[in-house]
Amino acid sequence: MTIIFIVVIICIIMIWYITTFNRYQSYIIRINEAEANIDSILRKRYDLLNKSRGVIKSNTEEKKVLEELAGLRSKKLTNFELDRKIYDAINEFNHYKEEYKDLKKCEGFMKIELGINETEAEIEALRKYYNDTITDYNKMVKSFPSNIVGAFSHFKTKNYFDGKATKEFKL
Repeated sequence: MTIIFIVVIICIIMIWYITTFNRYQSYIIRINEAEANIDSILRKRYDLLNKSRGVIKSNTEEKKVLEELAGLRSKKLTNFELDRKIYDAINEFNHYKEEYKDLKKCEGFMKIELGINETEAEIEALRKYYNDTITDYNKMVKSFPSNIVGAFSHFKTKNYFDGKATKEFKL
């Protein structure tokens, strides 16, 4: 009878461990999916801003436009770093928009501005989804008893996609 009891307890512990491990895996998959989606939108924003360089140069007397943006493709940046660099470029983009009123009349510039505005809404939604998923994942890593599985599997807490310095401008 004791052996059966021990086997049942071991089976319950194994089922709990497997279920908890699978929940971790589910969160990791969701986090990776969110990161891939964020990366896609950031690349789209990068491409829009890169296109704006030619439009701005052709409609102004500026020679150096969004120069820092040009070197980003060759760098290996995380989504967090790329997001910050792109926001810096958007601030510069807005500077040109304010300084050269004729740019607002240029169809190419207006399309780029519209695209940037659309990607802003997308990135906000993805950032919220990512951070919500990170919150749930981090709760599992930190709280008992799921932290036992996390410790055995070497799961660590993850950083939020904070979006610092992103509210300083509006398009």
